[in-house]
Amino acid sequence: MAEDDSRAGRFGRPWQAGARPVDLKRQVIERWPARWPVQPFREPAWARQEPTYAGCSPALIEAAVKRAGARPSGNWFVFAAGREIRADRPFDVRVGGRELVAWRGPDGALLVGPGACPHLGAPLAQARVHGGELVCRWHGLRVGADRPGWTALPSYDDGVLAWVRLDRIGGEQPTERPIVPVRPPGTTVDAVATLAGVCEPEDVVANRLDPWHGAWFHPYSFAKLRVLSAPEGVDVPEAEDRFVVEVTFRLAGKIGVPVVAEFTCPGPRTVLMTIVDGEGTGSVVETHATPLGPGSDGRPRTAVIEATIAASDRPGFAKAARMAPVLRPLMRRAAARLWRDDLAYAERRYALRGDHR
Repeated sequence: MAEDDSRAGRFGRPWQAGARPVDLKRQVIERWPARWPVQPFREPAWARQEPTYAGCSPALIEAAVKRAGARPSGNWFVFAAGREIRADRPFDVRVGGRELVAWRGPDGALLVGPGACPHLGAPLAQARVHGGELVCRWHGLRVGADRPGWTALPSYDDGVLAWVRLDRIGGEQPTERPIVPVRPPGTTVDAVATLAGVCEPEDVVANRLDPWHGAWFHPYSFAKLRVLSAPEGVDVPEAEDRFVVEVTFRLAGKIGVPVVAEFTCPGPRTVLMTIVDGEGTGSVVETHATPLGPGSDGRPRTAVIEATIAASDRPGFAKAARMAPVLRPLMRRAAARLWRDDLAYAERRYALRGDHR
């Protein structure tokens, strides 16, 4: 009886006996069900990737940044994750060089105002919260939404991020509410990562509007990246002002999740990535670039506040969402790893711009 020269694989298909590892990998890829969200993939060695510099022209990036900068913001700035603002202690932050303090009132409402006590300038970030008001630790002066001598600023909590309106810094026509990007409906899991760098908001926006660098600069996260379309010129209709990218989010080794995503700018300091096809369609990553003001060296500091809001129509997602407290640190860590690299990119762009002035 002749020995069978094939073996049943995981999907009931024959595998060649004695095949080399590279051949087995190829067979796995060829036989992997296309309907599965997680897919094996082939890719060349890093240095043998298709170069992307030809598509990523400096003029194209500069034009996209200019278009974003011309959009209105209503003078609203993202300054923190909503979860960071609590009712039992003040939250200290600077935006545009202005010292601010934030906390929550008895009803959970977000309160934001100047960070200096109106009496002798004590830091209200060191105050105590009592009865929904801040009690200054220097002389016991109370400040709150309705206290004279201290005026609360317009603020907004969108359920994920905390915003403040600063008319003197923004310099635009103020709006009642910020322009919150479109987010997926239904059950979601969100996480917010915050980092800061020596650069200006436009440098962060320029980084996000350069999808071509993904597989080169972040090979640990992205593979098989291809820019399908990109807007060119300064005068681009808003409906066409988007970068469309095909990319595989690497999970481990050569296993990943292929998706199609688009990048848009709903405001001058915000870049929105939306998954438009593939697993997690509708999920978004909001990148907000908030100017903090100059550091002790006189150079500008910018905070990157990035919200990842994941959604899925798969039946098991609702159960996974119950594990959000466990998932959030993992999501934050992944975002922070990318932005540690990308802030170096943004800082380099700022430094070169300064050298050329």
